[in-house]
Amino acid sequence: MTVSNNQLRKMKSASRLYAVQALFQMEVSGQTVESVVREFTEHRFGEVFDDIEMQEGDVATFRGLVDGAVNEQAKIDQMTDRALVAKWPIGRIDPTLRALFRAAGAELLAEKTPPKVIIVEFVQVAEAFFPEGKEPKFVNGVLDHMAREARPEAF
Repeated sequence: MTVSNNQLRKMKSASRLYAVQALFQMEVSGQTVESVVREFTEHRFGEVFDDIEMQEGDVATFRGLVDGAVNEQAKIDQMTDRALVAKWPIGRIDPTLRALFRAAGAELLAEKTPPKVIIVEFVQVAEAFFPEGKEPKFVNGVLDHMAREARPEAF
């Protein structure tokens, strides 16, 4: 099966959303990386829930984000803490946002995708989780700070 560039871009976007969901699920349930990755790749990518077909994900992107977030969590959390206000360390923020910052941080550290693309993509993920809130603007500011720290040469 050949995949068009547009289709691949949609699959990568879906994988970012799935990575945030998987990281959130790992934190709240205590599941292992392997069990969560298996659940998502076997049961969530492209599945139909309540007559809504889920977007197919890009397994390599998804796996890279989840593994990167887990393997580099201390470094990513420190970058996130430096981007947050002192009164709001990463441990105090919403677990969905924490998962989002970890997935985005993993992609920033991987140095494959331009930082501005990563920021736009994860702001869209924030909009999916918080459609009425101020969180997307907050995410934009935090990720901009993290990106400038992780990849200053890109700015």
